[in-house]
Amino acid sequence: MRLLLGSLFALAVAAAVGLGTTWLVLTRGTAFGAVPIGAWVAWPKNGTRDVDPYARATMARTGELPVGSGDGVAFLARTDDGGRPLDGRCDVRIIGTTPQARFWTVTLYDPQGRLIGNAIDRAGFTSQEVVRRADGSFEIAVAPRTRAGNWLPTNGVDSYVLVLRLYDSPVGVATRAAREAPMPAVTVQSCP
Repeated sequence: MRLLLGSLFALAVAAAVGLGTTWLVLTRGTAFGAVPIGAWVAWPKNGTRDVDPYARATMARTGELPVGSGDGVAFLARTDDGGRPLDGRCDVRIIGTTPQARFWTVTLYDPQGRLIGNAIDRAGFTSQEVVRRADGSFEIAVAPRTRAGNWLPTNGVDSYVLVLRLYDSPVGVATRAAREAPMPAVTVQSCP
């Protein structure tokens, strides 16, 4: 009887630990196969058959459809280059160039993956509409108040996520460093 109770207790603990860690991975996101470059992080295997089972379960749970590996890759920024979380009450600048790509977009989402609504109905920029400097670089202001030039309004939300999608780009699984893929800097300019 004692052996049976001990076995049942061990089974219950193992099930609780296994289900608990699976729940944490599925609700907090996965870091398996991540490619970090500055503030930007991508999971290029998510659009392939080599996707890990936790990422596959997360995509099934959230309904997200990743960019296919033959189409491009999506990079997310939840923090600035210094590691500070992106706050919609702060003025943030995205400055620089993107890696080689036929087309790219940068879009502003809330942490749940929904577009952030605003009065000017602008949630992002594309490579065709962003105003560039003479050297080909660009600067996008992400701020709660109106700014001249390329401006993404945050409406003062507590936090947000920037998503940079590169289409028809050589950046992917083999990319491991910023020298291979120069990503734009994400910096906080001012914060109340």
